[in-house]
Amino acid sequence: MARAPRLLALIQLLRQHRHPVSGAALAEALGISLRTLYRDIATLQAEGATIDGEPGVGYLLRPGFLLPPLMLTEEEIEALVLGTRWVARRTDHPLGQAARRALGKIAAVLPPDLKASAEEPGLLVPAAPASAGDAELPVIRQAIREERKLSIRYLDGQGGESRRVIWPFALGFFERSRMVAAWCELREDFRHFRTDRITRLSLLAKRYPRRRQALLKDWRLKEGIKDH
Repeated sequence: MARAPRLLALIQLLRQHRHPVSGAALAEALGISLRTLYRDIATLQAEGATIDGEPGVGYLLRPGFLLPPLMLTEEEIEALVLGTRWVARRTDHPLGQAARRALGKIAAVLPPDLKASAEEPGLLVPAAPASAGDAELPVIRQAIREERKLSIRYLDGQGGESRRVIWPFALGFFERSRMVAAWCELREDFRHFRTDRITRLSLLAKRYPRRRQALLKDWRLKEGIKDH
């Protein structure tokens, strides 16, 4: 096991015990030697972990220690890389650029033995042509973040246009379309709007009166969508 995942596993193992656990038991659980275990304990203590104990007595992790945010396993890194690459290739340009920057930051601070997994994980995401309606996504995402109303002109399936004021709270990315979930003031109900049918939109200064999380919860309940 590589060093970074091993340290993560050691922390998780210590957190499972409320009483001191012997070094031998920890080493056996991790499949490492006692010498390696003592070295790992010292490394974690240097990182700020309050681990009480000593060889022959046992070890206990005191509450309050937070792992550095990039103590990741190889599979966790692969998941992050695959996700960021999908975003970079399958969403709007600003969000894709943000994903590339995030991946660069992750790779820059990873330990050397894990850096290669982030730079060349062997997991590929094919490029996709830009979808109609992608140009509007940055404004829609801003409205969702800031819980602000949107004024839109929208074409229905028969080509009829209507003016709506909506409260957007979620944005779905599908293979060939993007869908905004929102409360529609005109219909006084939840509605879904395809971004390629939005002919014009403007971000209003006024925030909508409910919190986005509350809208999302009620929408999931109505649609029968279970929380993750």
